[in-house]
Amino acid sequence: MKNHFKEETNMSVEMNHRKLGQQLELFASMEEAPGMPFFLPNGMVLRNELESYWKRKHQLAGYQEIKTPFMMKQELWEQSGHWDHYHENMYFSNVDEQNYAIKPMNCPGAILIFNSKRRSYRELPVRYAELGLVHRHELSGSLNGLLRVRSFTQDDAHLFVREDQIESEIDKILDLIHEVYSKFGFSYKVELSTRPVKFIGSPEKWEQAEKALESVLQKKDFNYQVNEGDGAFYGPKIDFHILDSLGRSWQCGTVQLDFQMPEKFDCQYIGEDNKPLRPIMIHRAIYGSLERFMAILIEHVAGEFPLWLAPIQAKILPISDAHLEYAYEVQGQLQALGFRVEVDNRVEKIGLKIREVELQKVPYAFVVGDKEVEKGMLAVRKRKEGNIGEMSLEQIINKFEKERGSY
Repeated sequence: MKNHFKEETNMSVEMNHRKLGQQLELFASMEEAPGMPFFLPNGMVLRNELESYWKRKHQLAGYQEIKTPFMMKQELWEQSGHWDHYHENMYFSNVDEQNYAIKPMNCPGAILIFNSKRRSYRELPVRYAELGLVHRHELSGSLNGLLRVRSFTQDDAHLFVREDQIESEIDKILDLIHEVYSKFGFSYKVELSTRPVKFIGSPEKWEQAEKALESVLQKKDFNYQVNEGDGAFYGPKIDFHILDSLGRSWQCGTVQLDFQMPEKFDCQYIGEDNKPLRPIMIHRAIYGSLERFMAILIEHVAGEFPLWLAPIQAKILPISDAHLEYAYEVQGQLQALGFRVEVDNRVEKIGLKIREVELQKVPYAFVVGDKEVEKGMLAVRKRKEGNIGEMSLEQIINKFEKERGSY
């Protein structure tokens, strides 16, 4: 039964990620590079925090991070099958009379790294993780902020496993995906997508791969739907559709089992009997693409990021220039501990400064006047709660450390 979850577009303007991206100075779309977003300083903070969280989780899960070239020779894409199955979505270049393609996917690069040295069965599973920049040609009419772009970063992982490791590795992947989505407050739905009309490899291998994926889903007691014929051309997949605060569904994560690419690239490892064997490849993403996940997250929280993600975590609002020295002293101490704090040093009324902090959706504001300077305290305002009283810098640091948490 084919059942695509619909991506709803009806929402209040206030939650639209393009409007919020402009209001919060996160990213910009420019005519000079259609579909290729420009990330502003605030957006880079958000992006870097998402990447740091991702890297830490993968390090703890036993992945090795790699980086592969964004442009490789045409023959590679012919060998992988992308030339035949994805040619119309790719960009090309010619260098030294040699045809190159800008990568639309990261998997061939990971395969080349796996094949770069002799492998033993004792090394497997090999888990590579890559935040890889890819380019795909999308029609200009379909471009939409960060949701539909031509240049984006996939949070890919490619695992090379023995046949007896397939189910245990997929089981671990599903646990990792659940942990990441829970961190951001997303629930999700699951689809198992099977062999499409156009595919490579034998039907027997496809059936084996589909049964392996279904077995893990059943053992973990997942409630899933079968999406007939919507697998990748090289293998079946499990797709994750996250549900946001408005009840909309977005396809993000995917787990794909691939018997075909290792065959095409003659991937090998030496078995216990000293004979060459073929690994199985697992393709996997959690965010899906960093840009799209950011768009979904911006709308999910309506731009009100938790403290650990907020580009500006606190603004210090001195009432007059006489309070600037104390404001900068507080800023310096908080920045030394890794907190993102700004001082609003403009000659403006304090009411205006407070309203602008609210519009910028900054989690905290610290008002500094004569009384605060004299007592060595800060008048603390919290997003949506307003004034929550006076606190010492030590109290604020303890509060921030607890609220920021850890990965």
